[in-house]
Order: sequence, then C-alpha cells, then structure tokens
Amino acid sequence: MQKFLKSDIPIWVNVLQVLLTLIMLGQVYMYFFDHDLLATTGVTVNGTPDLNLVYEMGGRTLTMAAASIFVMITQNARQFLVVLFMNILREGTETIIDPLFPIANAPAGPAMDFGMHVVIVAIEILACAVVWKRLKNSSQTGN
Repeated sequence: MQKFLKSDIPIWVNVLQVLLTLIMLGQVYMYFFDHDLLATTGVTVNGTPDLNLVYEMGGRTLTMAAASIFVMITQNARQFLVVLFMNILREGTETIIDPLFPIANAPAGPAMDFGMHVVIVAIEILACAVVWKRLKNSSQTGN
C-alpha cells in the first residue's frame, strides 16, 4: 500500500486504468465464454475460422488486460507509459472504426460514438503526458 501511495502515478490515472481494464476483462469474457452476447453485437461465429478470430481477439485483449494489471501492481511509471500508449492506440483506432462500422447494439449513433472516443483518447493522452512529466521530473531529481 505504501508503494501505491508514494507512486509517480496519480490516483486518477490508476482509476482510469482500472476502468479500462474492467472493460477489457468484460470483452475477454465475451470473446471466450459468451458468444451469444457477441452475437447481439452483430458478430456471427460460424465455424472454425470465425472461432479462430474471436479467440485470437480474446487472447490479445487478455494480454492487454494482464499488462494493465501488472503495471497497476508495480506502479512503475516507465511500464505504465507503455500501457497508456497501448490504450491510446487501441482507443484511437476505435475512434475511426466504431463510427464507420457500428455494432448492431451500439449504445450511441456514429457521431456520438466518435465524440465519446475523442474524449476518451484525450483523457488517455493527458494521463500519458502527466505520467511522462512526472517520470521526467523524478529522473532529473535523481529519484
């Protein structure tokens, strides 16, 4: 607990990462165990090639979630930057892909989806900049 309290990672960045990790873990569950939920998005799983893609996506998302959990435990700012960068790239691509190819049960229309993703990416970029600045400052002071 002391390590967490003395971390270079602000609490709000940790909270953001917890939320993103929970979303990823929900996606992992859907990819591996709940293909009915996946079907409600409009994705059909018909045979081995589709299962291959779904399980690969699940594996990749699980890897991202595991890396996120690892950096939240270690509170290592350099490692956290890598995960934040990964988040920015993932959400950044979703900013374009989701409005162009909306899922069947999308909670918002394409324009609103785009706007929400822009806000999320902006928050992630801010988190990355804050951690980068704190890391740079602690490196200059010799910590």
